[in-house]
Amino acid sequence: MRTLPPHLPPRKRSRRLFLATAAAGALAVGTALVLPQSAGAAETAPIGFGAGTTGGGGASSVTVSTLAAFKTAVTGNTAKVVKVNGLISLSGQVDIGSNTTVLGVGSSSGFTGGGLRLKKVTNVVVRNLNISKPVAPADGITVQASTKVWIDHNAFSADRNHDKDYYDGLLDINHGSDYVTVSWNTFKDHFKGSLVGHSDNNASEDTGHLRVTYHHNWFNNVNSRIPSLRFGTGHFYDNYVVGAETAVHPRMGAQMLVENNVFRSTTVAVTTNRDSDVDGYANLRGNDLGGAATEISRVGTFTSPPYSYTAEPASSVVASVTSGAGAGKL
Repeated sequence: MRTLPPHLPPRKRSRRLFLATAAAGALAVGTALVLPQSAGAAETAPIGFGAGTTGGGGASSVTVSTLAAFKTAVTGNTAKVVKVNGLISLSGQVDIGSNTTVLGVGSSSGFTGGGLRLKKVTNVVVRNLNISKPVAPADGITVQASTKVWIDHNAFSADRNHDKDYYDGLLDINHGSDYVTVSWNTFKDHFKGSLVGHSDNNASEDTGHLRVTYHHNWFNNVNSRIPSLRFGTGHFYDNYVVGAETAVHPRMGAQMLVENNVFRSTTVAVTTNRDSDVDGYANLRGNDLGGAATEISRVGTFTSPPYSYTAEPASSVVASVTSGAGAGKL
């Protein structure tokens, strides 16, 4: 792993600088200055446990603007790219087939009132969607018994004007799902953000699975579950958390590496010993806790993820995440 120098600007700015420098060098018949690759490398392919997920790949795309058309377009397991144009209201969840890319058009397309379900599927990409106010029992996105998933550059939101159980999770991953990357998303105004592993009693299905990477996400005014992880293995790096009661929460033996994140106005940044009969494990490095407490009852052994990645220092995370995360930023 290599770490970016703290003086580098946010990812999109560094890309423009690289292009301008390269062009100037070519005109001068000199040697172009090649800057270190920014964290934005995840824009074309997932980094982390979800690496290798391609969704619909290069399949021809279809653009839909109604719920009926969307349901038809995402059915089945053949390779497909489905573009969502506009904001579609729904109740409950729509099932997504394997080998699918769902991509929002522009900055304001997506779904409100319910969400998407990935159940017993593989190789799914969901990007650039606004997903808001998923009324219980629907989550914004449920990943259930599924593998190879990339959730990237989406804007999840609800409100905190209702009871905490009025809306369900913004993004829940459960029932032995595996190899998932959650990157460059915003999660806003919600009580229960992202639950990984739904129950203390599901060890037989979840043990050895639930491998997830969260990087460059912005959790803003989300009370808890950022994320909550049972049984699995989680890598949480370069995220920005604002206004949480409890944020990162491994339990039931889950292992988490919590690296180079920034926490603000947060009571407990990381806890391993709440709400379950068995504690989790956490290993912390390079974080800016911003005065938040930590409750680490067991230090983990997961210190070296089995993939290549670049973790920028906590000093540049706020600038990168606030400028680059969410829908409309691709």
